[in-house]
Amino acid sequence: MMKHAASPAIRRRNQPLILAVPLVALALWSWGIAAAQAAEPGKDASAASLPRILVLATGGTIAGQADARATGAYKSGQITGEQLMQSVPGLDKLAKLNAEQISSIGSQDMNDKVWFALARRIQEVFDKNEADGVIITHGTDTLEETAYFLDNVVRGDKPVVIVGSMRPASAVSADGPGNLYEAVQVAADPRSRGRGVMAVLNDKIEGARSITKTNTTSIETFNSPNGGPIGYVDTAGGIRFMAQAAGLKRATYQLPAGEQLPRVEIVYSHANMDAVPIEDAISHGAKGIVLAGVGDGNTSKPALDALEAAAKKGILVIRSTRVRSGFVTRNVEVDDDKNGFVVSEDLNPQKARVLAQLLIASGVTAPAELQKAFTATW
Repeated sequence: MMKHAASPAIRRRNQPLILAVPLVALALWSWGIAAAQAAEPGKDASAASLPRILVLATGGTIAGQADARATGAYKSGQITGEQLMQSVPGLDKLAKLNAEQISSIGSQDMNDKVWFALARRIQEVFDKNEADGVIITHGTDTLEETAYFLDNVVRGDKPVVIVGSMRPASAVSADGPGNLYEAVQVAADPRSRGRGVMAVLNDKIEGARSITKTNTTSIETFNSPNGGPIGYVDTAGGIRFMAQAAGLKRATYQLPAGEQLPRVEIVYSHANMDAVPIEDAISHGAKGIVLAGVGDGNTSKPALDALEAAAKKGILVIRSTRVRSGFVTRNVEVDDDKNGFVVSEDLNPQKARVLAQLLIASGVTAPAELQKAFTATW
């Protein structure tokens, strides 16, 4: 039986329907892909929903380039923050990034002026809601001091992440790009809020109070001897914080007028030590002296006598230790109550110096209040 061909009118009537079928299928397929991407953990539905992260660049090895003077030699701070961001693929998928150059120095030259500029800019950014988090690129030599300073002066619960590298940007196995990528991951994560200033290097997240540099050249250099890392970052598992954010209000201090903190000296204890370094610090106008003591923050009798005399003159004396880990305890080997000393607890000498500067600048002089400030987080 012969089949009749459809009439031209029927063919014209069915043509829109025939064309619509693949268009609908394509639309459904596209919608399914978009829905799957939106539902996939860690994926944003659109670029508009990405967190806003400001990168404040200060220089350091992470921005360093090779120098011909020796194998492995380099010059710090040769690459801008903008160039650093452009060199790391995939950052634009994590956050909306902007960069500002605060300085271009090696962190051995870090100073009060740069600290104040960082603190003021970060506070302005948070107060004006210009960003959801801040990253600071920094050299490793004094990274821990900058982190601790900012932790004590920046108000708010938005994340501040400081990042650096042990190898320059031009090195064959540069660690800076991976560290910067992970720093953006942490700064962009809502779980990072309320944790104070954090350092992100070598797949670890360290707290500002505990972190310290422990090796001269290894990329596995930053550790927290008394507390351990507060979290980890890896490409497969993402971010793992070891505990919930404490939710405690951190004590913060106002920046003093001008661009400089009070003079506080660190005196390093050693065998056969006399009073000369202490007397020299006093003669140069030190308002405070931090003892990097042996063992539990101890030192020789001549040095202790000089420190006791300094305390009687109103100079703040803090006993810390040159030992890598452990707490300095009151009134065990030294009569702190009698001598008017403060102990640093877990703070190493360089961080004890930072806190002493802020306390002196804030007019805190009573021994009990001074000790309370050093014991604040325990």
